[in-house]
Amino acid sequence: MGVDLRQVVAGVLTLTMFVMLIHMIKRDHFDAVDDKLPGTEDVSFESTNFDTTHVRKNIGIWKGDGDELKPCWLKPSEDNVDQTEGFVTFSLTNGPEYHISQIADAVLVARSLGATLVIPDIRGSQPGDKRNFEDIYDVDVFMKSMEGVVRVLKDLPSHVSSHKIAAVKVPNRVTEDYIAQHVEPIYRSKGSVRLATYFPSINMRKAGEKSDAESVACLAMYGSLELQQETHDLVDSMVERLRTLSRKSDGQFIAVDLRVEMLDKKGCQGRDSEKEKSCFNAQEVAVFLRKIGFEKDTTIYVTQSRWDESLDSLKDLFPKTYTKESIIPADKKKRYLDSEDSELEKVIDFYISSESDVFVPAISGLFYANVAGKRIGSGKSQILVPANIPDSSASASSFLSHYVSKKNHFAYSCYC
Repeated sequence: MGVDLRQVVAGVLTLTMFVMLIHMIKRDHFDAVDDKLPGTEDVSFESTNFDTTHVRKNIGIWKGDGDELKPCWLKPSEDNVDQTEGFVTFSLTNGPEYHISQIADAVLVARSLGATLVIPDIRGSQPGDKRNFEDIYDVDVFMKSMEGVVRVLKDLPSHVSSHKIAAVKVPNRVTEDYIAQHVEPIYRSKGSVRLATYFPSINMRKAGEKSDAESVACLAMYGSLELQQETHDLVDSMVERLRTLSRKSDGQFIAVDLRVEMLDKKGCQGRDSEKEKSCFNAQEVAVFLRKIGFEKDTTIYVTQSRWDESLDSLKDLFPKTYTKESIIPADKKKRYLDSEDSELEKVIDFYISSESDVFVPAISGLFYANVAGKRIGSGKSQILVPANIPDSSASASSFLSHYVSKKNHFAYSCYC
C-alpha cells in the first residue's frame, strides 16, 4: 500500500500543534490576592531561537478582546445619607496607582459617616515632598463628580484645627461594616477623622452583588480623577511621540512596567507558594516578547526612569526601546524629570501604561492592578503577563492577564 505524502505532512503538523497547546502556560500568579514579588532568573540568548515568521502584525498579537464597555454603576444619592457636621481629611501618597484606591476609600468613609470630604494634598516618598491636589489632578472635575454623593470642600475651615483631628487607619477596599465598627465611634467622639489607607493585600476582586457602596467605589476609582491640563497634554504628546516612532507597527506600541530598582528588593528574590515567578528582568521580558511574536521593530516604552545598562538586553532585541527621558519634550524635562520629585514621573508612567496598545507588567503589584482597571474601563484589554516559555514560539493569547480572561477584576463590577 502506497503512503500519501500529504497525509504524512498533515499528521506531523497536527501533532506539532497539539504539543504546542500542551505547553501553553496560563499565568495566574500575577493576579493573586496577596502582593508577592518573587525573583528573576537568567535566560541565555545564545541558546534561544526565535521564529520571526510564525506571526504577523495585526493578526491577534496587538488585538485584545475588543469589548466596548460603558460605566454601569448608578450614581448614589446624598438623600440616603444622614448628614453630620464633621470632616474627613486624608493625603494621596506613593503614586497614582495608590491614589485611585485611596480616593475610593476616603469617599466611601465620608459618605458612610455623612461627613464633608476635604480635598487631599499629595505627598511623595521624601520628607517635605508635598504638593496640592490641583498640581496633578483637575480639582473641578473631581468636585463635580462628587455632587450629590458627598459634600466636598477645597480646604479645611479655619475654625477646625487639623492637630485635633483623630488619625484612623483603614484597609484598602474598606467595607461599610468596618467603618461602622472601627471608624464611626472615633468620628462621633472626636468630630472629624484623618484617614490613612493601608494595603494588607492587593485586593482587586470583582464585587459580588451590586450595592450602594460598590457604586461609590466605582465612581471614585473610575469617574473622579482626571489629570490637570498641562500634565494631560504632556502625556498625550509622549503617547503621540511613541506612535510616531511606531510607523512599522501601524502606530502601535508596548508599555512595559519594569523598574530595575524593584528587582533588587526582597520581594523579588524568590518564588511564590506555587513556584511561579512574579518579577521578570529586561532579558526575560525581551525573550518573552520575541517568542510570542513581536518583531524587532516594535516600539517599547519602559517605566524605568533613567536608562540602566541592564536594559541593554531588551534594546538588543528591540532597538526601539525608550524610557521617558528620551521622549519627553525638552521644555518639560526640568519640571518632570530633573526636580528630584518622583511623583510626576510616576504619573507619566501610569497614564502612558494605561494608553498603550499592549501593557506588559514585569512586576506584580498595585501598579499592575490599577493600570489593568483603567485599561479594562477604556476597552484596552491587551495585557500580557510574562512567562518563561520552553518552546521557541507561543500564542500571545495564552498569556492574557487573568484579570481580563477571567473577568475577575473589580472594574468588571463597574463596566458592562
